[in-house]
Amino acid sequence: MTAVAAVAFTVLLVALAIFQIALIAGVPWGRAAWGGADEVLPASKRIGSIVAVVLYVAFAVLALIRAGLLGDAGDALGVVIAMWIVFGYLALGVLMNAISRSKLERFIMTPVALVLAILALVVALGR
Repeated sequence: MTAVAAVAFTVLLVALAIFQIALIAGVPWGRAAWGGADEVLPASKRIGSIVAVVLYVAFAVLALIRAGLLGDAGDALGVVIAMWIVFGYLALGVLMNAISRSKLERFIMTPVALVLAILALVVALGR
C-alpha cells in the first residue's frame, strides 16, 4: 500500500511540476495558482513556482525513499520525520487552497492538495 501511495504521490507531483513549469514559461494559467490574482505570473511569483518545482522533486524522492522504492533508508528516523513534515506542509496547503480568493484554486487545487496530503499521510505511516 505504501509503495502504491508513493508512486501515485510522485505522479501527481510530476503533474503539478509540469503545471508550475508552464506558469514559469508564461502560460496564462495564473488564475489557478498563487491566489489567482495574475493570469500570467509576474517574476516574483515565477520564482515561487521554481521553488515549488524543487520542493515537488524533493517530496517525491523522499516519498519513494520512505516507501522503500529508492534505497533502503525508508525507516531511518530522519526520513520518517521529514515525511511527516511534508504531510503537515501539504495539509496546510489544503487549507490555504480552500480559503483562496480564486475560485479556480478553491475548486481545482483544493481537491488536488487534499489527495496529495492523504497520499503523504499513507506514506508517512510507513510500510
